[in-house]
Amino acid sequence: MQKNKNIIYALIITIFIFVSCKRTPPEPVEYRKSNGVFICNEGNFTYGNASLSFYEPETKTTENEIFYNANNFPPGDVAMSMSIKDSLAFLAVNNSGKILVFNPKTFKYIASISGLTSPRYILFISDTKAYVTDLYDKNISIINPENFTKTGSVFIGNGSEQIVKYQNFAFTTGWSFNNKIYKINTDTDKLIDSLTVTKQPNSIVLDKNNKLWVLSDGGFSGIPGGQEIPALTKINPETFSVEKTFNFPSVETSPARLTLNGTKDTLYFLNNSPSGGNQYEGVYEMSVNSENLPVEAFIPQGEKLFYGLGTDPATSDIYVSDAVDYLQKGIIYRFRSDGTPIDTFKTGIIPSYFCFKP
Repeated sequence: MQKNKNIIYALIITIFIFVSCKRTPPEPVEYRKSNGVFICNEGNFTYGNASLSFYEPETKTTENEIFYNANNFPPGDVAMSMSIKDSLAFLAVNNSGKILVFNPKTFKYIASISGLTSPRYILFISDTKAYVTDLYDKNISIINPENFTKTGSVFIGNGSEQIVKYQNFAFTTGWSFNNKIYKINTDTDKLIDSLTVTKQPNSIVLDKNNKLWVLSDGGFSGIPGGQEIPALTKINPETFSVEKTFNFPSVETSPARLTLNGTKDTLYFLNNSPSGGNQYEGVYEMSVNSENLPVEAFIPQGEKLFYGLGTDPATSDIYVSDAVDYLQKGIIYRFRSDGTPIDTFKTGIIPSYFCFKP
């Protein structure tokens, strides 16, 4: 009898320890301010440790693991990008092949959109239609943001990366081992043209003058077709023709993360080196009316490892992420548009994408 009591007692102690050690998510905080920013932390590839952070500029407060804390399950493998439409947030989880839909105020999960291969970026075309680019799929997926279903696709013949809309056309970059910009009619969901640019166009924006800017990293040694000098290309979307190509000084540059300030008259991008440790590394600033590439970093990288870049559309504040060593929590540096430091805060592993809450 005593033996049975001891067993029961041991079981009770074990259960107590298990319950007391179990992670209990806190109540989600509702952010009502309009100037907050979500940070997508990619996490390590195949580890499923992606996460979301939220930063409030006015109070300089940060909350990490917001999706997990609100829902008691993680987003998945590689949080690639995020977009907000009306009262819904859409998070592309790249290696998990899905888009998570959640409430951007409470962070509560609503739905998941499946049937995707490797989703990268989302472009809303209408209330019932959005395009989703894909790294490995030769099609751009069409989803319905209202009922959270995949409804079709646009065949382009290659993988796709960033995407923007001008009039009734969408323009997307064909990044991996590619050198094309694709033009899609958003009324018919058909590819109608393509334009050759420098190899591996990774990012694209539309400025205040309705000119497209495309940043190409030139690839790297050993890829099919070889490496090219990186370039920034200015494109007229009306004629779908190149107006000017700005070539970088060396293959020892690897520009990426092209973005615009709030008034869309100033370009920002990151420049790194495949081999590391050269004079080109940092955040660069360039007027859309400039005739030349900037020669010096606006915000030098120094000993940091710059990885992600975003600009607040309301204030033009600059956010740049430091991936540190790709293993520990990343760091965000916030600057005013003149380069004055404002704040520094930690997020999750490999912070890369900034989504500003409208």
